[in-house]
Amino acid sequence: MIWILITVFVACLILRYPIAFSLGFSCLIYLLFKGIPLLIVPMKMYSGIDVFVLLSIPGFIIAGNLMNQGGLTEKIIRFCNHLLGHIRGGLSLVNIGASMLFAGISGTAISDTASMGSIMIPAMKKEGYDADFSCAVTAASSTVGPIIPPSVPMIIAATLSGLSVGKLFLAGAIPGLLLGLGLMVMAYLIAKRKKYPKHPRSSIGQIARGFVDTFWSLLMTFIILFGIIGGIFTPTEASVIAIVYALVIGKFVYGRLTFKNVQIVLLDSMKTSASLMVLVGFANLFGWILITEQIPQTISSEILGFTTNKYVVLLLINILLIAVGTFMETIAALLILFPILLKVAVSVEVDPIHFAVIAVLNLIIGLTTPPVGVCLFVASSIGKVSIGKVSRAGFPFLMVSLLVLVLVTLFPSLSLALPNLFMD
Repeated sequence: MIWILITVFVACLILRYPIAFSLGFSCLIYLLFKGIPLLIVPMKMYSGIDVFVLLSIPGFIIAGNLMNQGGLTEKIIRFCNHLLGHIRGGLSLVNIGASMLFAGISGTAISDTASMGSIMIPAMKKEGYDADFSCAVTAASSTVGPIIPPSVPMIIAATLSGLSVGKLFLAGAIPGLLLGLGLMVMAYLIAKRKKYPKHPRSSIGQIARGFVDTFWSLLMTFIILFGIIGGIFTPTEASVIAIVYALVIGKFVYGRLTFKNVQIVLLDSMKTSASLMVLVGFANLFGWILITEQIPQTISSEILGFTTNKYVVLLLINILLIAVGTFMETIAALLILFPILLKVAVSVEVDPIHFAVIAVLNLIIGLTTPPVGVCLFVASSIGKVSIGKVSRAGFPFLMVSLLVLVLVTLFPSLSLALPNLFMD
């Protein structure tokens, strides 16, 4: 009967239903065909979202929206422009650098593409950058967000596996920096070949003023990360602290938050959080059905029956996750596949912290992989460029991302060095 579940789910995706509805509808059809009482639906949905650490996600979403409404994005871009604007193609480097800094607040790739893209893509086009390149670099840079802490996908992975959120945050830091720096090198090489513009070098005073102006924004990430790592507060408590901090900074330091802005932020955050919790609930029901049908055991036995070589197993998992990431949102894919594949990885002696970083990195690369990478669509719609042109322009950045994935897969120390140093 599992074919009914999979067929309906794939059909809903093809028809472009939201992922949550696709999961819910396919589960409903399966339960009706099997004659299972529908009382199982609310039970499994509730058990899926009744996890304390998940409370941190709405908190981080609210804090990120508050900081965005408070002018954080513009200040980060201005500061990065002082640092990098004098280099050939500096605005593309600013795009990537700002995403690396903004990653600590947004934590999701799609929100980063939309937030940064709405500012950076028009600005780059106005200064003479090709529209397809502007969209491609924006989409590629947004994939740094879910890796550099604090990261919503990492919180989801911790929830699904029982791993430490603090360790996962630390594990993503070095891969995230590698990815960001690699994208910067590629952007510079392309900019140099195409002779894109550069700005006059900023003075030390301008850089210092830019840092002071941005300091309070960057401090929030520092407080969150080191508070969790140091055991001062839990991720859930950190999200509440982030909200209070964002309100104070946005209102009294930046002076951009008003009562009307806060109302808009809360409404948008409630919509985002509610849709995410529905997704988590339906994914838990979907996962329960897969378990009852013994799909995880089947996948595990098939992979391990083919090979028990750790690196071949990781190669197969990488290929699967990138393919899934092209058409499925990162968190939805994690909810469905991560628990299944984690068991396979652990069985061939892959460290679970290391595998979590590999899984998240794979799925975010899928967001910029043609033909249906979600971030490519968001960027192309902002830049009013065809998805084909953006995909071609983004191919060099995709190669950089894949190279970083290979390095992270082959060298576990890139993921495990910081967790072992600070939390063991």
